[in-house]
Amino acid sequence: MDLKAGLWQQQSLKLAMTQELTQAIALLQYSAQELTAFLENKALENPLLQVENKNIQPINPLIDRNRRKKYNNKNTENEWIEQIAAKSSTTEDQLINQLTLHKYSSRQLKVIKYLIENLDVNGYLASEPSEISEFLGVPLELVDECIIVIQTLEPAGIGARNLQECLVIQIERKNLADHLALTILSDYFVPFAEKKWKHIAKELQIPIQKIQEVFDTVQQLNPRPGSRLEQENASYIIPDAIVERFEGGYSVRLCNDSIPKISFNDQYYQKLTSTQDSQVGRFLQEKVQDYHWIMKSIEQRKETLTRVVSKIVEKQSCFFEKGREYLVPMTMKEVAAELEIHESTVSRAVKEKYVQTPIGTFSLKSFFTSTIQTVSNENTSSSQVKNAIASLIETENKQNPFSDQEIVEVLKTSQGIVVSRRTVAKYRDQLGIASSSKRKRFD
Repeated sequence: MDLKAGLWQQQSLKLAMTQELTQAIALLQYSAQELTAFLENKALENPLLQVENKNIQPINPLIDRNRRKKYNNKNTENEWIEQIAAKSSTTEDQLINQLTLHKYSSRQLKVIKYLIENLDVNGYLASEPSEISEFLGVPLELVDECIIVIQTLEPAGIGARNLQECLVIQIERKNLADHLALTILSDYFVPFAEKKWKHIAKELQIPIQKIQEVFDTVQQLNPRPGSRLEQENASYIIPDAIVERFEGGYSVRLCNDSIPKISFNDQYYQKLTSTQDSQVGRFLQEKVQDYHWIMKSIEQRKETLTRVVSKIVEKQSCFFEKGREYLVPMTMKEVAAELEIHESTVSRAVKEKYVQTPIGTFSLKSFFTSTIQTVSNENTSSSQVKNAIASLIETENKQNPFSDQEIVEVLKTSQGIVVSRRTVAKYRDQLGIASSSKRKRFD
């Protein structure tokens, strides 16, 4: 082995991730809201970058007062819902407001409020009563009494310590006098949940159809009572692109209404260039270059996004014409190859972006599905296979539901779709459909 020291020259090519390239990549994956926030932050750093938000217009109070008054009177009836102020109320407030406070001592109220603050998002008590008793320095009996108080509040099941107790509280609250349901939930909860009903029926000496009736009742209960107390503001999706239908096909345009207008602050630039300070000169040169890079990155983003959406529309024309069940197989690698760009560029272009179409607004990522083999020469998409599985299970005999292997055979013989049993199980789980043993009914 030659281990002599020496000097050699070697020529190689490397891709250097410059700050400008990193910025261009970041802008591509930004949604419209993220891009707006980025530009507003850049405007604070770069005095040569002017950001004008299109949704904010200056108002002259002397000229526009009468115009606004006339407009508001005209549109009050049509836009009244937009003028309603959203009232926010916490879970704690909603529960405390149900209590008759003067009925409880200050000590009890202290424990009750602490218990309410320790409810998780499902409405369950997150801490053990013994831990609460020790932390607050109060008797365990007082904690148990206060837990019962909370469990009398609405919605039924709030303050339960687990799913079993939550369901029992709701059965009792319904005042159904359903002793069988209470017995099964209290004494046979695990085998009941696992649908090991034959053992329960034998021990209780009842027909298995009675257990099916209890199961149907339990299905109507709410396992997450805390979710009814959650108040979320309505979220609105702002599409990044719009697909419009015309006589000859479809057109694609970017939705730039939510993105602020960018301009160069020439007045500020001219004012500073008149100075002879070298540091000011370097500062201006840096900020001018930064401005041009941002403008170039935005244009590249527009061009790439337009090309990707146009290619999606071209390849998914059946989807736009006939509906969701006609989504054809399409991968990011395939689109990237046809556009002659890298697959990661396509991935960034569609990340967290939406497109508005004549049949609804969709995530760009939802158009990409894997290819599933069929017995014919044509392929189908994973989305179509999921729809086929869901449709098959919906129409099955519930007393003798299809197993995953039987679904494999039916898909192959009736629709020519070739999938494995493992794939069926995976897609069924993604659709939130239980296994055949848990779908079986006994009536």
